[in-house]
Amino acid sequence: MIGKIKNFNFKSLFILNTFALVVTSFFFNNFIFIGVFTLFFFISLLTTKNGLEIIKKLNLLQNIRTEGPKNHFRKNDTPTMGGIFMMVPFLIFLLIITINLSSLKLLFLFLTIFGFFITGFLDDYLSIKNKKNTGLKTKEKFFLQSIISIIFILLAYEKNLINPLITISDSLDINLKIFILPISFLILVGMSNSVNLADGLDGLAAGCSGIVFYGLGTEILMKEQQELFIYSILCYSMCGICLGFLNYNSYPAKIFMGDTGSLSIGAILGSIALLTDSVFTLSIFSGIFIIESLSVLIQVGFFKITKKLFQKGERIFLMAPLHHHFELQGVKEQTIVENFWKINILLVILGIVLKINL
Repeated sequence: MIGKIKNFNFKSLFILNTFALVVTSFFFNNFIFIGVFTLFFFISLLTTKNGLEIIKKLNLLQNIRTEGPKNHFRKNDTPTMGGIFMMVPFLIFLLIITINLSSLKLLFLFLTIFGFFITGFLDDYLSIKNKKNTGLKTKEKFFLQSIISIIFILLAYEKNLINPLITISDSLDINLKIFILPISFLILVGMSNSVNLADGLDGLAAGCSGIVFYGLGTEILMKEQQELFIYSILCYSMCGICLGFLNYNSYPAKIFMGDTGSLSIGAILGSIALLTDSVFTLSIFSGIFIIESLSVLIQVGFFKITKKLFQKGERIFLMAPLHHHFELQGVKEQTIVENFWKINILLVILGIVLKINL
C-alpha cells in the first residue's frame, strides 16, 4: 500500500505518524502519547521557525563539500546548526523529568546526549568558522564520541543498567556477558555516525528518525514494564520534534540540522535502546541508517583492498553513502528520500510484527 503512494511527502508522513500514534494511544488506553507527540511537534515548529531567523542573522551557513554531487552546490549557504532548536527543547524536557524522578538512569542518558550535542555543536561551529565542510577532524570527533560513550557504558554497566542479555523474543536471548561492553560501544557510536551519514539529502535523516523514534517508543511500550514508560514518552517527544523540524528541512530544505542534530539523534536512539534492552528491534527499525553506514565501510574497504592488490583503487558504488549513488544514477533527490522513508516504515512494521510473534 505504501509503495503505491506516488507523492509521499512531509504531509503524508506527518498524517501517517499521527494516525499511528492515535492507534497506539487507543490500544494502550493512554492518550499522553499522542499529546506528547503533538506538543513537541508544535514546539519544534516554533523553535525551528524562530531559530531559522536567528541563524540567518548570525550568518551560520552550510559549506558544501567539493567531493559531493555537483548539484549540491546550490545548497551552499543554506542555514545550518538547526539541531540546536531540535535538541534544546528535548534536553530541557529530559532534565526536568530527571530532576523530578531523581533517576540515575535518566541522568546518565541526559549527560550522554548532552555530550554528543556539544560534540556536534563544536563540529558545526568550526566548519562554519573555517568555511569548510569539515569542522572537527575525524579522529578528534571519534575521540570525543568514544570518551563520552565509554563513560556512559562503564557507569551504566556498573549500576546494572545495561542488560548483557540481548532479547530476541520471550523464549530466546543471547547472553553476551562482558562482550556487551564493546557491543554497546558499537551501538552508541555507530548509531550516532550512521544518522550523521544519512543526513545528506533534504529530509532524509529527519524523516527516518521520526519513523524510528515512533517504532522504538512503541516497542518499549510492548514490553509492559512500568519503569520503562518514560522512555516511550521520550521517543514520542523526539518523533514530534523530528517531524516539526522536517517541515522546514524537507526538499527544498530551508535549514539543515548539522552534526548538532544528527550526532545527538543517533546517541538518543542508541542509549535508549541500551537502557531498555531494545537493541535487537532497533537494529531492524534503523535499517536505513545501518545500510547507509555499511555502504561507506564497503566502499572504503573495497577501494583500499583493490588499491593494495592492483595499485589502483576500485569502487563498488558511484559514491557513498548509498543515497549519493542513486543521485549519480539520475534519481531525483525527493524520490530517493521518499522511497527511503517508505522502506523505513516497512522496517518498523516488520520489527513490531516480529516483536508480537517471536
